[in-house]
Amino acid sequence: MTAFQNLQDEICQSLEELDGEGKFAQDLWTMSSGGGGGRTRIIEAAHIEKGGVNFSHVSGTVSDQLKKILKKEGKQYHATGVSIVLHPVNPFVPIIHMNIRYFEMDDEIWWFGGGIDLTPHYIDDSEAAFLHESLRSVCDRTDKAYYSRFKQWADDYFFIRHRQETRGVGGIFFDRLDQSEGHSKEELFDFVLGVGQEFTKIYKQLFVKNFQRKYTDDNVAWRNYRRGRYVEFNLVWDRGTRFGLETGGRTESILMSLPATANWIYDYKPEANSAEAHTQARLKKGVDWIV
Repeated sequence: MTAFQNLQDEICQSLEELDGEGKFAQDLWTMSSGGGGGRTRIIEAAHIEKGGVNFSHVSGTVSDQLKKILKKEGKQYHATGVSIVLHPVNPFVPIIHMNIRYFEMDDEIWWFGGGIDLTPHYIDDSEAAFLHESLRSVCDRTDKAYYSRFKQWADDYFFIRHRQETRGVGGIFFDRLDQSEGHSKEELFDFVLGVGQEFTKIYKQLFVKNFQRKYTDDNVAWRNYRRGRYVEFNLVWDRGTRFGLETGGRTESILMSLPATANWIYDYKPEANSAEAHTQARLKKGVDWIV
C-alpha cells in the first residue's frame, strides 16, 4: 500500500512540474460501506484541462453481487490501486490512462491488474511506437511473453464495439495475474509497480514534444469530438467503471476519468487526406506500432 501511495505522490509532483502552474487539489474520502478509503487528486491547470490521480485502499464483506462479478466465493476482501487519466488542453497532446491494482480475498485468493493506454486526438505513428517500445521494455524485464499478450489484451479491451473502432493506439492491459503466471507475488508486484513508474517517463516525452504546438479552433473541435468517444467507452464498456459503481465505490472518484468538455457531431466524416482522417483510419486492432 505504501508503495502505491508513494507512486501517487511522485506522479502528482511530476505533473505539477510539467504543467508549470497547476496544483493538485486533494479530496480524502472513506468507504461508505466496509472500510478504508482513498485520496482523490484533481488538477485543472494551464496545460492539463482536467486530470485525476487516485489512490484507494478499501475492504469489506464479499457481497453476493461481488461474488457474481468476480465468479469467486469468499468472505472478506481488500483492494488497493492507483489510477490516472489526463485530458490535456493542447489537441496534439494525447489523453493518457494508467491503472495498477491489487485484489485479495480471504488471504488466499489474490491477483494484480492494470495497464497503460494512449488515446491521441491526432495519431502520430512515431509517438505510438515510442509508447509501445517503452511498454515492451517494462514487460520484458519480467516475462518476454508479456508484451505481445498484453498488447492484444489492450486491443481487445479498449475497443468501442458499437463504433467498431479502438479507443486509441492501445498499450498494455492485464488482469488477474496470480501465481499461475509462474512468477511470485513479489515479482508480479515489481512488474505492476514498474508499469506505474513508466507512466511519468512516457507522458513527459509526449507532453514536452507537443504542449506548445500551435492549434486552431478546428483542432479543438476535433479534440472534443474524440473525447466524446472516450466518454462512450468509459460509460458503456469499461469494466472498472462498472465494477466501482456496482460495488458502492465513490462516484466522484470513479468518474474523474471523464473530460471537462466533449462533443458529439451527428454522422461526422473527416475530410479526405486530412490529419483527422489519418487518425480515424488507424483506430483498429492489430496494428504493429513498433517499426
